[in-house]
Amino acid sequence: MVLPIRDGLNPTRLRLPPADAPTVLAYLVQRFPEDAARIREKVEAGEVVDQSGTPINAQTPYQTAGFVYLYRDPPVEQRIPFEVTVLHRDENLLVVDKPHFLPTTPRGGFVAETALVRLRRQFDLPELSPAHRLDRLTAGVLLFTVRPDVRRAYQTLFAERRVRKVYEAIGGVDPALGFPRTVRSRIVKHRGVLQAQEVPGAPNSETVIELLDGRGDHARYRLIPRTGKTHQLRVHLNSLGIGILGDPLYPVVRDVAPDDYSNPLRLLARSLEFTDPYSGQRRVFESERTL
Repeated sequence: MVLPIRDGLNPTRLRLPPADAPTVLAYLVQRFPEDAARIREKVEAGEVVDQSGTPINAQTPYQTAGFVYLYRDPPVEQRIPFEVTVLHRDENLLVVDKPHFLPTTPRGGFVAETALVRLRRQFDLPELSPAHRLDRLTAGVLLFTVRPDVRRAYQTLFAERRVRKVYEAIGGVDPALGFPRTVRSRIVKHRGVLQAQEVPGAPNSETVIELLDGRGDHARYRLIPRTGKTHQLRVHLNSLGIGILGDPLYPVVRDVAPDDYSNPLRLLARSLEFTDPYSGQRRVFESERTL
């Protein structure tokens, strides 16, 4: 890495596209005019470097197709008032129970208030990295790798679907539906569109749904995804008319403020199960949270 992780945050990598700029500094000021003063300060302090790790200065000429690296100032964030619980820690893994509303990794206005950055800071683990991700609104078991040299092996388990994932959800009730049942459909998610959609065509998603118990107008379901399409569990329960309680996207999009914690999505990543690529042992991690 050209610049080290600092205070739990990765440096930003910026590609230098074709531009009418005599110097790298001039381009950065043009691109981020609201941060012009801070960018000049960072350049003067030697905190902006090229792809070889050499600090740029005010005279460094602009070269198209290169890269520069720098630390962006994180946004001012309101603390998300829920804690991450550690389920397991060893030399390779940190497994946690993520609360609702906390993102897995930095994105948009959530930077420090993410599971990744909180845990890096709490345990002084700058190389900590997620082996997979949970949506901000989904709670439950989340697995991180502690060291870069083991990261690929665990991420490959998820990429090759060699991890058994089990979720639970609270959704609606339809007495006409029989369980267990398997839902298969073709799901597409377009950039910039909040909802994923089921469309005609060969199925690319599959979920096994089991009924666990009823609660009046709602029921608790066990969900076992065989694939990992975006919003798959939410889309499949919604398609059956038993959408997940507290879902702000399905069946219709509702505008919910980021700091409105009054109605969480009742979706929980209950457990992860896999054969450890190093020890060969069967590993099972279960959430301690309830819906």
